[in-house]
This record gives sequence, C-alpha cells and structure tokens, in this order.
Amino acid sequence: MEYPNQSGFRQRKLQAGVRMRGTPGDPRDPSLLFDDTSAGGDKHDLSGVGKGPGVCPGQALISDPMSNLALAYGSSLASHGREMMDKNLDRFIPISKLKYYFAVDTVYVGKKLGLLVFPYMHDNWEVIYQQDTPVAPRFDINAPDLYIPVMGFITYILVAGLALGTQNRFSPEILGIQASSALVWLIIEVLAVLLSLYLVTVNTDLTTIDLVAFSGYKYVGMIVGVIAGLLFGRMGYHLSLLWCCVSTFVFTIRTLRLKILSEAAAEGRLVRGAKNQLRMYLTMAIAAAQPVFMYWLTFHLVR
Repeated sequence: MEYPNQSGFRQRKLQAGVRMRGTPGDPRDPSLLFDDTSAGGDKHDLSGVGKGPGVCPGQALISDPMSNLALAYGSSLASHGREMMDKNLDRFIPISKLKYYFAVDTVYVGKKLGLLVFPYMHDNWEVIYQQDTPVAPRFDINAPDLYIPVMGFITYILVAGLALGTQNRFSPEILGIQASSALVWLIIEVLAVLLSLYLVTVNTDLTTIDLVAFSGYKYVGMIVGVIAGLLFGRMGYHLSLLWCCVSTFVFTIRTLRLKILSEAAAEGRLVRGAKNQLRMYLTMAIAAAQPVFMYWLTFHLVR
C-alpha cells in the first residue's frame, strides 16, 4: 500500500532523472549552473565550429597552404642570410685559415715550448708540405700556430697582474693599460714588418697571420723572465730574460730566413747582391726587435 506522498516523491525523482539525461530544462534551475563534461566535449566551444571535433586552431594553421608557403620562404630567407654572413665574415676574418693555426695537441705544445727556449739543438727548420699545402701544426713542429701566442698573451697579462699585486701596485686600470699596451705594440710590430716586406718587394708565402704567430712567440720568454724575477729577484729576471732573448732571436732568424729568403733558396742561389743582402738585414732586424720588445714590456714588472 502506497501513500500519496510516496507516489508524488517518485514522480518528482523520475522527472529530475529525465531532465538530467535529456535536454536542459528551465534556465533558472540552480542545478544547471554545473555541467557534466566528463562524457563528452564542451558543447559551448565556438573555436571548433565547422572544423570537426578533433581539429584545433594550430593544426588548421599548419595545414593552411599559405602558412606552409610563408614558413618555407622564411626558412629560405634565413638560410640565405646566414650564407651571406658567413661569406662576408670569412672575407675579413679567415675562419677557415684560423682553424689550421689552432690545430694543435699537447705533444706539439710541449715540443714547441721546448724549441722556443732551447732552439740551439734543432737542425731541420723547414715546414712540411703535403700536396702544396702545409700540414697541420700538430704534425710539424716547425709550422706556425696561434694557440701558443694567444695563450702566451693571456698568461703574460695574468703574470703581470700577479707581479703588480706582490708590489701593492695592482689595479684594474693598470692591468687594462698593460694589456692594451702589449696589444698595440704587437699590432705596430706586425704593421712595420708588412710595410718593410712591401718596400723590399719580398716574394714570400709569409702571411699576416704568420707574422702575428712569430711575433707572439716572444711572450713565452717574457713569462719565464717575470716568473724568475718573482722567485729570485732582479738578478734572476735579468739572467732568465737574457737567455730567453737570445733563444727567441735564434728561433726567429732561423725560421724567417726560410720564408723571406725563400725565393733565393728556391733558385739555389747564395745570398748575394744588394736585394738579397737587404732581405737578410730585414730578417735580422725582425729577429733583433724581439728582445727589445721583451725587455720593454717586462722591466717595470720586477723590482
């Protein structure tokens, strides 16, 4: 037996179930403030109208032919710009040639440093060629490199700062002046040699990078002199720097004479005549300038 109240409660429960599974009822119904979205997509999303249930705006943009054309044109433009930049950069900074001068290894660096300090026992100073191209420095101890000059320059600045610090004269400004001064003197030296070679009309394969390398080798002797001065005083500085100056002079003159006098040597002629004598004097002048710069850039660092 059912009571009237129980039958009315069942009718209201069935109506509420039908309303939840069917179409929305009265908008003013508080139960419609929260929609169940777990069973399907959002029915109020307007961005996917006309695109199907599985298409997002990003996929539609990628599938657009105009977008693909724009992406292809942008990629082509970027590639062309990178190619032009590499071409202009290689014109002013020969990166491909710089790779050759940094092709070194630990064995080469050790042997080269020993050759710079003790060049007297070395006999063969000719650079090895392979198919008219010099081999990499790591395969030939006589080949010029830029690794030792660059690292020597940086180490020289650090040692100079250490020397100034032990004398209570260190400051960032003085260290900057020391670095810029050494760099300016190096540039002046290279430009002077290039001008001299032009005036003497020397037919040689000596390049500007080679001159920078040969001029930068003197930093090794300068570092040895300053460190000896820090350890043993001015007497140790003068003795070690004197040894390094003579070694650098011998190394430079034996290396450059094959470059500057290469034309006469290739023809099998002795160094005779005014032109060849002038080339020999130029070689000796370049080698003699190395000890002068070595002393000029280090004498004020040791007291």
